[in-house]
Amino acid sequence: MDNQELYLITSLDGYTPNIGRLVSMMNYVRYTTVKSVEGLTIDQLDYLIDDTSNSIGALLHHIAAVDYYYRIVTMEGREPSKEELAFWDPALDLGDAAREKIKGHPLSYYLNLLQQERSLTLLGMKSRDDSWLEIQKPFDGKPSNIQFSWFHVMEDEINHRGQNRWMAKRIKRME
Repeated sequence: MDNQELYLITSLDGYTPNIGRLVSMMNYVRYTTVKSVEGLTIDQLDYLIDDTSNSIGALLHHIAAVDYYYRIVTMEGREPSKEELAFWDPALDLGDAAREKIKGHPLSYYLNLLQQERSLTLLGMKSRDDSWLEIQKPFDGKPSNIQFSWFHVMEDEINHRGQNRWMAKRIKRME
């Protein structure tokens, strides 16, 4: 996709109109997330601002985990298996488990996770129509629909992208 097209929220080939608009927004959010971490080293990705913070690497892993989680819940209609949670849980929950287990990876590792999960999401979205977005599915015990779930995926990524930008600026200043 041409960078100029990132600024158009529009229908996209291969998707129904509303899903295409959703994918347009997801593409822009992901593009800016990737740009925000370009060139970071393993040490920068693993750096912890304090004892309770999450690293940039853990937050990138979290973004991929949220994509994975909402894909299986909204598209496959299931919760993660114990085997899947063994890999994804530290990233989904963040905190102590993430600080302990998510470290030592180069940026390419996290970018591959993001790309892998997003590719599966987009493939799943191509096989659905706009009525799928309207399916009611409670969110945090409240009335909701699938479109809200994917809005939440984007807002979560935007939030963590902001954290990553803030941390990256401070980490680079300390070097």
